[in-house]
Amino acid sequence: MSRAAALLGLAALVAMAGCSEKVQTNAEGVKHDAVPWSGTGSESGKGTPFTAQGWQVGDKTAWEQQLKTRQQNGQNEYNKLN
Repeated sequence: MSRAAALLGLAALVAMAGCSEKVQTNAEGVKHDAVPWSGTGSESGKGTPFTAQGWQVGDKTAWEQQLKTRQQNGQNEYNKLN
């Protein structure tokens, strides 16, 4: 009986060890994102093959216009059906 109790106790300890949670801290501090129209990481300023044609890095107005166009063409069901 004591051997079964010892095994049961050991199993309980192992199971409880899986329930612990490590402390989550951010030692590096807060990281602030760059503005979305700041670019794709291309040094030349031309973007990548995945950027919209004619868009230049840092052009906030063109970025916002592209988002409006995407919303109207891709997410507006009324425009898709008519």
